[in-house]
Amino acid sequence: MDKYIWLIPLLPLAGFIINGLGRNALPKNVIGFIGSLLVLVSFGLSVAAFFQIKASGVPINVTLFEWVSVGNLKIPFAFLVDQLSAIMLLIITGVGFLIHLYSIGYMHHDAGFGKFFAYLNLFVFFMLLLVLGSNYLIMFIGWEGVGLCSYLLIGFWFTNPSYADAAKKAFLMNRIGDLGFLIAVFIIFNVFGSIAFADVFGKAASMPSGNTTLLVITLLLFVGATGKSAQIPLFTWLPDAMAGPTPVSALIHAATMVTAGIYMIARSNILFTLSPVTLEVISIVGLATAVFAALIALTQTDIKKVLAYSTVSQLGYMFLGLGVGAYTGAFFHVLTHAFFKALLFLGAGSVIHAMSDEQDMRKMGGLKGKLPITFTTMLIGTIAISGIPPFAGFFSKDEILAHTFEHSTTLYVIGVITAAFTSFYMFRMLFLTFFGKFRGTHEQEHHLHESPATMTIPLIVLAILSVIGGFIGVPEVLGGHHELEHFLAPVFEPSTKLMGEHHLTHSTEWILMAVSVGAAVVALGYAYLKYISKSHVPVSDTEERPLLANLSYNKFYVDELYNLIIRKPLDALSNFLYKVVDLLGIDGLVNGLGKGSIEASRGLRLLQTGNVGFYIFMMVVGIVAILVYGYTLVN
Repeated sequence: MDKYIWLIPLLPLAGFIINGLGRNALPKNVIGFIGSLLVLVSFGLSVAAFFQIKASGVPINVTLFEWVSVGNLKIPFAFLVDQLSAIMLLIITGVGFLIHLYSIGYMHHDAGFGKFFAYLNLFVFFMLLLVLGSNYLIMFIGWEGVGLCSYLLIGFWFTNPSYADAAKKAFLMNRIGDLGFLIAVFIIFNVFGSIAFADVFGKAASMPSGNTTLLVITLLLFVGATGKSAQIPLFTWLPDAMAGPTPVSALIHAATMVTAGIYMIARSNILFTLSPVTLEVISIVGLATAVFAALIALTQTDIKKVLAYSTVSQLGYMFLGLGVGAYTGAFFHVLTHAFFKALLFLGAGSVIHAMSDEQDMRKMGGLKGKLPITFTTMLIGTIAISGIPPFAGFFSKDEILAHTFEHSTTLYVIGVITAAFTSFYMFRMLFLTFFGKFRGTHEQEHHLHESPATMTIPLIVLAILSVIGGFIGVPEVLGGHHELEHFLAPVFEPSTKLMGEHHLTHSTEWILMAVSVGAAVVALGYAYLKYISKSHVPVSDTEERPLLANLSYNKFYVDELYNLIIRKPLDALSNFLYKVVDLLGIDGLVNGLGKGSIEASRGLRLLQTGNVGFYIFMMVVGIVAILVYGYTLVN
């Protein structure tokens, strides 16, 4: 298997080249088949690599060629497949394939079908490069690559100015975080003399906990993660990323880009474990993001915006897990979240497809009978994300909350409240969309229909995974052996040794599970009472809302605040630099020198009379002047 690892990223890259060059020549069916098949083959190779790692426990190291060799800097172009990257390969290629398959039906009537599949393939290639790299430079190339592809895909319908602005916003906000990541890589090389994971982590393990250099490195890496994984303050780009086609939303939110920050911290776990201050910062920022995004999701009326803020909130949960040292729990949630969030986004796309591109839930309702497969699968995804057993989200979310309880009771209580919010806004979305009377137009109602098989099959597969996916991490208290924890143990072993083993009593675990599930069920009940029993429908944008609801609906005016304190001062500074420094200063100096030369030459050219006698006279005067000057110097 070792000699075929390079094919895993190469196949999607080949799909990008073929579909990119043939986008206007190849039939749509051929483009969809090529784009999907190559990702499926990559998935097959990833499965083979996974089982090899599972059987042997030995990571696969593949050096393709010596890449950079400058002085002491030696960087091979090498791949590493261990327990962590093996699971990421399965998520990226497996869920990625389902999204490609779904896109065949969803984007079939779009004029840019070939270009869209080329971009999807390129996105998968860069994400695979990110998780396969055996050093920080290859990871950074993949990191930047998915940022580029997010720009291309979010702004895919760029003729709409707001969509183009959303793409630029995502690109620019990610660059802020990427600068932190890049500076961290420079410091890592300066400190450790290498950027290869094996060298860096091996040397770091011998450093004392709380080392200042490690603190700086990990804080900078976390800055990179906040940009890519949409944490406070660099989170506002992700909800706007809904401007892209729905399969893009699923790919960015579930299978690829936003989990890159989680993967990077999990991969660098020993560095963060040795920086307890950074871990504390991560846990606080993560929980703050989870709460803040959940509060915004409570009142949104755009079905994709609800899911977008849900993603931001769930990512906050993952960072909370990382911050309290629950590396396995955080990564477990990455896995389960990929299943149910991809399902929910693709389900939302199915609804939008049936509703003739309508995304406002206030204009939906009563779709349960018209879209039975979409409804059933989205119901499963909603239960899973709400943390209700025995669906996937319950096991991963409960593990994060249990570790949080060990770390801080206060953080745990806030985490449970956030879990209740999640349950409420997700069932609110489900009830407004599928229950009650249809609130759309007669024409929309007339055209309501279930999506084609290319769209419903991925929904069914993801629904099954959302049901059974959590059983790979069943804790001992429920009679399981947490297979995922044992599988990932070699990756997190250095951190586990430093932090030590912490186990709650079974009775405490039962109580914690009962509290979190109880909170989710109570929130579900309240959503049912409000939106089913009382048939409440959110007010229109022209009607007044209560103060808190209005703040939530307007996203607490964070974008407006950023515009006021960041964009406008920068615009004013730019105008000053342009009009004063550039035009008056630099241009004025250059133009002044030019004008001075012109005026001087205009005066001097009067001396050029064309009279030879005058020239002889001036030459004699010059000679006399030189002789007089020489005489004065001698005497």
